Amino acid sequence: MPACVDQELLLGGLVDGELDAANTALVEAHVARCEGCREELERLQATRNLLAAGGVRHSAPEALIGRIAAMPELSPGSASRKWLPSWLAPGVAGAIAASLAIFAFVTPASMSAVDQQLVSSHVRSLQPGHLTDVQTTNQHIVKPWFNGRIDFAPPVPELADQGFPLAGGRLDSIDGKTVAAIVYHRRLHTVNLFVWPAKNGGDRSFVKDGFAVTEWSRNGLRFAAVSDIPSAELRQFETLFVKQSS
Repeated sequence: MPACVDQELLLGGLVDGELDAANTALVEAHVARCEGCREELERLQATRNLLAAGGVRHSAPEALIGRIAAMPELSPGSASRKWLPSWLAPGVAGAIAASLAIFAFVTPASMSAVDQQLVSSHVRSLQPGHLTDVQTTNQHIVKPWFNGRIDFAPPVPELADQGFPLAGGRLDSIDGKTVAAIVYHRRLHTVNLFVWPAKNGGDRSFVKDGFAVTEWSRNGLRFAAVSDIPSAELRQFETLFVKQSS
């Protein structure tokens, strides 16, 4: 079954991590119900994995990078650059240098698949009827709801007094694994906290497509909070969550 014509470019963008969170969510939803596009996506992912394998992808040798960086025509004030407008020459040199740096040092996907999935799952959850499987502000209902559905017990502290009222929970999928998604609110905004078993990793925060993400590890679990609130407020949520879970 062939892929949908109007989805072919989007499927390539999805594999390369070039879509924003909203379009990623839309394409993933389409793939879930379209066999042709699902097969095409699997083919593109397999091809990308082959191209990223050792012996296929090559980085520019350091000696070549050094020679190009030392080219006199790219140095400031070079007479050989006078054929370029003064406002353009520095940009061309910078672009060449940046391209070499990317070619030599950046991995095939600078943003990991898990990072992309965290934001995409948050966006999908905001669609009507997708936010919670169990909707309640009572932590004593949400926490036992996960029992028997997943093989770990995520902490579910009540943070309403600190400005993050509990809204409920659901099951989600990240990196092919079933994870717990605990939902909080911040004024009119939603905070999705994804939890799954993992070896302790470093704390990190970043912003992707306008969504703040902050991650941390505790007691054999990995936590990733996603929201469109400011990064500082999401880090405040992390601090409160960790304190109340201790």
